[in-house]
Amino acid sequence: MSDWQKELAIYTKNLNKASQDENLTRALTRAVKSYRQNVDTALCQYPHTPNLAEEVRAIKEYSMAHNKELLEKAMQAIESNHGHAFYAEDRQAALQIVKDIVGKGKIIVKGKSMLGEELGLREALQEEGNEVWETDLGEFILQLKKDRPMHILAPSIHVPREQVAEIFSKFFQKEIPADITEEVSVVRDFLREKYFTADVGISGANVVAADTGQIVIIENEGNVRLCTGVPPVHIAIVGIEKLVPTFQDAMKVAEVTWRYANYGAPGYVNIISGPSKTGDIEKVITYGAHGPKEFYVIFVNNGRSAMLGDENYRQALHCLRCGGCMYECPVFQITAGHYGRTYLSGIGSVWTAFIEGKESAAPMLYTCLRCGRCVERCPMKINVPDMVGRLRSEVVSD
Repeated sequence: MSDWQKELAIYTKNLNKASQDENLTRALTRAVKSYRQNVDTALCQYPHTPNLAEEVRAIKEYSMAHNKELLEKAMQAIESNHGHAFYAEDRQAALQIVKDIVGKGKIIVKGKSMLGEELGLREALQEEGNEVWETDLGEFILQLKKDRPMHILAPSIHVPREQVAEIFSKFFQKEIPADITEEVSVVRDFLREKYFTADVGISGANVVAADTGQIVIIENEGNVRLCTGVPPVHIAIVGIEKLVPTFQDAMKVAEVTWRYANYGAPGYVNIISGPSKTGDIEKVITYGAHGPKEFYVIFVNNGRSAMLGDENYRQALHCLRCGGCMYECPVFQITAGHYGRTYLSGIGSVWTAFIEGKESAAPMLYTCLRCGRCVERCPMKINVPDMVGRLRSEVVSD
């Protein structure tokens, strides 16, 4: 049996097993119901959102067509803001840049980042002898569970409160009840000390304004604000597809993203331009005030330019990572992230084809029902069924 056949067998086994998992069924049923109610309420409360989404589609189309010049402009702006900008062609280059900045034996607090998952960032830094903590509650649960994200936005969507209590009770070595408030509280207490002893904070970004070099990060827990504002060094890893021309464009992208991601308004919107600074003494700008002294932004390609260069698949880069398509996918509703690898469900199969290769994406491509429910929910109206059909043909012809 070839490696590909073995991988397919494992994928199929996990998919079938997931469909029989009562914990997963219970958790997803709750999550899908909650998501639909929340988004419907938000769209009723903010009825301009669908029209704003049309504006954002035009912004993304322009940004993809001018990605190279936007990247150059953003890197120049970051440097002028006293930050440091890097470009990484692939996974190996991105990891090497981070390792060179971080070094060894450091304490690192990390915000949620799908690009971090794509790169295997936490594991790579741990191999260098660093202590790395996921600070997003869902990612923290999965770190302890030694599991991977099962949703692009809600990574521990497949873990109900009862199972969380078991995981936490084992880790904290005391009885933690299956009460969500108690579960959140114990993690808050544990991570609080980590933020203030960390040497480095790492984050992703939802969108980057090329003209000002500002990165925008949407969150609810407040963990990203602490990761990016407390340690002396902040590193942001960003896919090149996150670039848009102006700060006003970035705000439009952010609003549409959070509206379709389950929130009328998020708890926090972080806008970061560079390291902390002050001019309070004689108006002399001095860097490294209360926040980070050093700010690094690493723009990562890793297959994205190939997607940009192919008009049949370029629209996949418009994805805002709101996660709405997954909640509507019939297969995802019964299997969660077992329908996928790093990137999940139909849109994830397209991303996998370019990030990891068509052979890796093949099982996902043939799992997709091509029903189009994802397109109906998607604010960018990305035609996933069409791209999946094209990729199937290419897989067969290859």
